[in-house]
Amino acid sequence: MKKVKSFFLIQLFLVAAIASVAQKSTTGWTSLFDGKTLTGWKKLAGNADYKIENGMIVGTTVLSSPNTFLGTEKEYGDFVLELEVKIEDTTANSGIQFRSHFNPQANDGKGKVYGYQYELDPSSRRWTAGIYDEGRRDWLYPLSLNAKAQGAFKLGQFNKVHIECIGNELKTWINDVPAAYVVDTADAKGLIALQVHSIGTNTKFVGEKIYWKNVRIKTGNIMPTPFPDGIYVQNNTPNFLCNYEKNSGWKLLFNGVSNIGWRGAYKTGFPEKGWQINNGLLTVLSSEGKEGGNGGDIVTTDMYSAFDLSFEFKLTPGANSGVKYFVTLTENNQGSAIGLEYQILDDAVHPDAKLGRDGNRTLASLYDLIPAPKQPRFVHKIGDWNTGRIIVYPNNHVEHYLNGIKVLEYERGSQSFRDLVAISKYKIWPNFGEANEGHILLQDHGNEVSFRSIKIKPL
Repeated sequence: MKKVKSFFLIQLFLVAAIASVAQKSTTGWTSLFDGKTLTGWKKLAGNADYKIENGMIVGTTVLSSPNTFLGTEKEYGDFVLELEVKIEDTTANSGIQFRSHFNPQANDGKGKVYGYQYELDPSSRRWTAGIYDEGRRDWLYPLSLNAKAQGAFKLGQFNKVHIECIGNELKTWINDVPAAYVVDTADAKGLIALQVHSIGTNTKFVGEKIYWKNVRIKTGNIMPTPFPDGIYVQNNTPNFLCNYEKNSGWKLLFNGVSNIGWRGAYKTGFPEKGWQINNGLLTVLSSEGKEGGNGGDIVTTDMYSAFDLSFEFKLTPGANSGVKYFVTLTENNQGSAIGLEYQILDDAVHPDAKLGRDGNRTLASLYDLIPAPKQPRFVHKIGDWNTGRIIVYPNNHVEHYLNGIKVLEYERGSQSFRDLVAISKYKIWPNFGEANEGHILLQDHGNEVSFRSIKIKPL
């Protein structure tokens, strides 16, 4: 009788095992946390505390520790990652590393984690699900680039995190709301880690907790989840559009190899000198600061009304340039053509930064009209690439961005806009900036400035 019972129990065990394997092969998910132990994980770079409580990983802040990470022992390339996370206080901060790395020699042997991070930000900034480059390049996708996702995170509740890494495309969701979309080639694989952010020596924040549970990953037979139309892609591959961008209506204004789509302002063709196309860059050459003194401005052959325009630019020391829009070329003025201008400037060196009113001639400003307040950390240094963006909505609301941060907005044609024009250098031009459509212009201000990844989406 005992033998029959034992045989029956063995059969039940085998059936359960087969069912478990079948379920795994059907769903494709693998649990990274068993709810009881930290098997497969290791603490890196800091001294924050990680414990298991009620089937959850609980991270707790401690004094005088750098950022601490609980990282997987295994690396992952293409995957879909899901988990749930809870943060109870708006002063807390955390993140989820993916395709990341650990350098044990860094920070005097304490080690350093670096790589892509899914931001967990319960503060009033509301950047949860944005993508940060921990220990390396800073912000890749501030969630100010997708305002519709900024209200999806819930304080004091478990939130569903979804991350997809397939090839060079990185996408995030928070509580099933699409959030960030980055195309980047820096890392093809790496570890996954749960961050407890440093609190330095601030005793007020000791003991803040972050909770994680239901951590699972899928690495085989994964298909990308579609994003809805209208979400901006931070594409770090020069002069390249991904399929999502193409399907959303974006097109390149510069293909990286030719001047197709551009001509000189007040000219029928592209300037014979003063501009250079080489190694995927469109560069205005130096003429010792003489405005239009070399090749002159260039403009798009097409005209645009409502649009989303994105471009990368790289300044040389002391350089001055600009991206103008609603350029009609009807003024036939001397020097640079007239239009609304996104200022491009080395604020630290060029004297124009101190002219105008209240800084309205500094980098990313609406030149001579509206200043663009900027935090220094979001301005990349001279010689590095910065990303500018101009959005003109069909209702004439306009926004300027610098490296993903909105720095100003205004209503084109409003009374307040006209009042600013009336006290600016543009007051001599009737109906300045109010044309129904116009060219996009890259300015020759006599200094070397390079452009790439110039793309536009008509709205």
